[in-house]
Amino acid sequence: MGIYVNPDHASFKKAVESQIYIDKSGLIPILNGLLGTEQCYVCVSRARRFGKSVTAGMIKAYYSKGCDSRELFHGLEIEKDKSYETYLNQYDVIHVDMAEMWSNVGKNEERFLSTFNKTILEELQKEYSMVDISECSTIAMALSQISHVCKAQFVVIIDEWDTVFREAKQNKKLQDEYISLLRALFKGESSKRFIALAYMTGILPIKKYGIESALNNFDEYTMISPKMLAKYYGFTSDEVQRLCEQYGMEFDKMCEWYDGYSFKNAEHIYNPNSVVKAIRFEAYESYWSHTEAFSSLSGYISLNFEGLRDDIIRMFAGERCRVKVGSFENDFVSYKSKDDVMTALIHLGYLAYDLESKEAYIPNKEVQEAFEYAIEGAKWSEVVNAMDASERLLRSTWQKDVDAVADAMEKVHAEAASVLQYNDENSLSCAITLAYYHAREYYQIMREAPFGKGYADLVFVPKRNKNVPAMIIELKCDKTPEEAIAQIKERNYMDGIQEYRGNMLLVGISYDRKTKKHSCAITEW
Repeated sequence: MGIYVNPDHASFKKAVESQIYIDKSGLIPILNGLLGTEQCYVCVSRARRFGKSVTAGMIKAYYSKGCDSRELFHGLEIEKDKSYETYLNQYDVIHVDMAEMWSNVGKNEERFLSTFNKTILEELQKEYSMVDISECSTIAMALSQISHVCKAQFVVIIDEWDTVFREAKQNKKLQDEYISLLRALFKGESSKRFIALAYMTGILPIKKYGIESALNNFDEYTMISPKMLAKYYGFTSDEVQRLCEQYGMEFDKMCEWYDGYSFKNAEHIYNPNSVVKAIRFEAYESYWSHTEAFSSLSGYISLNFEGLRDDIIRMFAGERCRVKVGSFENDFVSYKSKDDVMTALIHLGYLAYDLESKEAYIPNKEVQEAFEYAIEGAKWSEVVNAMDASERLLRSTWQKDVDAVADAMEKVHAEAASVLQYNDENSLSCAITLAYYHAREYYQIMREAPFGKGYADLVFVPKRNKNVPAMIIELKCDKTPEEAIAQIKERNYMDGIQEYRGNMLLVGISYDRKTKKHSCAITEW
């Protein structure tokens, strides 16, 4: 039993014995089905704090010959699977955390690969002393020799595989050498003899050169397309609901703060680290915002690509934006367009992505707050001013002060005119959502909501325990605000809020494209 070769199950034992542990062992039967096949090369990329390392520890604990993990897996989902006994602690395992390895060399880029190679070779020699690997200069050569003599097959787990691309962004020589090492380990003809399963995980998918993955024999499961592995990284809605019941937390608030990532096979995925901390500390806060990755958001949104600023503001206001994700080269330097930047933000977890509609959006309140801080740091004064004035605008609306509402909207338009084009009602809707930014504290805000006999522009439904009136806002260009309110009534948008029984305000806002003037009418329903 070594540190990297045939390791113990200490990390998984720590996870299982934690106050809050969610069983993700249903992943293992999927991996068991890949053992020794052409599909045994798996790369899972997720944002920080989405359970990648915990899962890597679980996989290590299950396969490693260096430990007996039967007790740890007792009662977990995998125990019921027919493959459980067959592969439990039956494989030679190599498990390396590349971020830890990077720290061990003191961020000395030139020593990293040689240290990695030397460390694993030394452990292999100790573990397989009956095999002479003294002449082997690479890990791949040593594993090939061990496999030939001992008939051994290896499960190789590389956690934080993309450390080199994140920490040595500009060192292309090191990156190329690292990829060459991985290709020798996983893609050579001899590797087919000694690799039973290759499992890599990181924030970034595998580096692309042009349109081709550097390790194109790997199947990738990403933040964009996690396929059938979606529910095994992050918490599902059912899992969070059970935790809320167990610990007396409000499920609605958990949704608001940490939900929002949605995939074909898992419609609601929550940030697991934040959910756990919210329960432990009994407080709904931004826990992810304290990470290094979060602090770098201002740098990403300030990159000078045409249309990027516009799209960021639209998403900040609650809209979705189409993103072409195919050109991203899976590093943090090769940006060629706004789509590349936004794709990077998807992989980092700042944005969620709808694979079907090809649209990105800000997933939840925790991330929304990060964008708020980033926008302030980027000195986008027109947005900051709108946010600052939004509380006054909301109160003016409640008070039915139509002149104050019209004046406030005029100021938002004037300040944001350099960013957004105000030639249609969609752009007007974006601006108004920004203007009512503070309303998020009181309302669930729905845009283009299918209510009554049509689609209401903006609907504000009060959150539980918020004693404020519901609001329906209809927007018009070159028409009167009274016409907007008439449309609300004619199409019975009010019927869409059937559960709500309190006061309701019908708000019409109009914009005259010639005069640039705004008008408002408010009726209590």
